[in-house]
Amino acid sequence: MNGTGLTLDRVAERLFTHARTPQHWLDTPVEDAQLHQLYDWVKWGPTSMNTQPMRLIFVKSESERRRLSECVSPGNVEKVQKAPVVVIVGQDMAFADHLPTVFPHNPNARSFFDGKPDMIASTAIRNSSLQGGYLILAARLLGLDCGPLSGFNPAAVDAQFWAGTSVRSNFLCCLGHGDPARQSPRNPRHAFETACRIV
Repeated sequence: MNGTGLTLDRVAERLFTHARTPQHWLDTPVEDAQLHQLYDWVKWGPTSMNTQPMRLIFVKSESERRRLSECVSPGNVEKVQKAPVVVIVGQDMAFADHLPTVFPHNPNARSFFDGKPDMIASTAIRNSSLQGGYLILAARLLGLDCGPLSGFNPAAVDAQFWAGTSVRSNFLCCLGHGDPARQSPRNPRHAFETACRIV
């Protein structure tokens, strides 16, 4: 048991085996306090050199939702319009500027990235994606459903939401409560033998 009274099996169900990716959403709102709690958990997930490049915009208002809808593929417009929250998961390409604060035991850490745009790009995408995975698990632990999206125009989202910053879009993720009455059957997953090797 843990502090919530959930067994390990129940936690695994909530995070993995029973969690679903909704295509349709209920009208149930997601409170701002839940989003603060969500980030308070996510920020503790490990990243290489504690780089923490992920930046988030929680889109809730109708006006911002309309702007975001113009940047996504036709098949994702309804999801963006109907989900209570759509998170724009970004990657700060200037993450190294924060290393003196978040990686203080190595005062030379920032210099590791000086003049290395490929290393900056690979570190930003790898670790912001990792943090995005933490975001999904933390949201599920809070009782929210998640629907990650990659069908969008990153340049358009950058222009609309990250203009004048060093942040670039990685992926989108709908948050809320899925409609169980409209949930499609679960798709298969690879077997261990297909996806894994022990060497």
